[in-house]
Amino acid sequence: MQRAARGGWYPLCTFPNPARERTAPASARGYAAGVPRIVVLTGAGISAESGVPTFRGPDGLWEGHRVEDVATPEAFDADPETVQRFYDARRAALTTVEPNRAHRALAELEAAVGDDLLVVTQNIDDLHERAGSQRVVHMHGELLSALCRACGRRTPFRGALSDHPPCPVCGAVDLRPDVVWFGEVPYRMQDIQQALASCELFVSVGTSGAVYPAAGFVQLARVYGARTLELNLEPSEGSPYFHEARHGPAGLLVPDWVSQLVD
Repeated sequence: MQRAARGGWYPLCTFPNPARERTAPASARGYAAGVPRIVVLTGAGISAESGVPTFRGPDGLWEGHRVEDVATPEAFDADPETVQRFYDARRAALTTVEPNRAHRALAELEAAVGDDLLVVTQNIDDLHERAGSQRVVHMHGELLSALCRACGRRTPFRGALSDHPPCPVCGAVDLRPDVVWFGEVPYRMQDIQQALASCELFVSVGTSGAVYPAAGFVQLARVYGARTLELNLEPSEGSPYFHEARHGPAGLLVPDWVSQLVD
C-alpha cells in the first residue's frame, strides 16, 4: 500500500512497452481452452456503494484522522490505543453494510468460470466473501483478522483489539490489526504477479489508480499480453493505460459486464 517502491516491484510498474506486449510468449499465458483467465482488481469504489467509507479522503485524512496517526507502523508504536480503537470502530461498522450488485456479480462470474477468475482486492472488508466469492486475495490485509507481532500468525478476529485479547496461537498480548499500513509490503505479491502474468483479461473496478503497487497492475498485465478494462465511477489516474474504460457506478457496470461475458 506504499507509494514508494519496495520489494523489487518498481521495475515492473513502469509504463507499458508496446514492443514487449507484442512479443509476450503465448506459453506464458496458459489460457484454458475457450475460457478467459481473468484477474479483477477491486478498490474502495466498489465497497463505497455499499456504504463503506472510502477511508482515505481527498484532504489526506482517513475518517478524520491523519494517515500518520492511524495507518503506519510508527503510529501504532507511538499510540497503539488510538490505532486499535480506530480499527475496532471500522470492524463494528461492517455489521451495518451488505454486499452490493457489483460484489454479487463477481461471485456469479466465479460460479460460471471457476478457477479462471481471481479477485485481488485492495479493500479490507469482507463483502466479496459475503457475496459468495471464494477466490479472493486481500492484498492490504483483512479487517476481520488480527496479526500477532510476537509469533507472526494471522487469525480471524471479530472482537475489540482495544480490549487487549491474547493471541489465540501463542498467548502473547501483542495483537495488531491485520492491515497493511503505509511503508509495509502488501500480502501475496508473488501470487498476484504470477496471476497477472498468466491472465488473458485484467479488469480494474472502483480504484483510483494512484497507489502502487496496485496502480501498476494494468501495465504489468499488458506487458504479458492481457486485454485490460477499467470499470470506474470516473476516469482514474490509470485510465490512459487501459485498452477500454467504462465509467459509472460499479453496481451498474459490473453486472452488465459480467452478463456480456457469460451469456
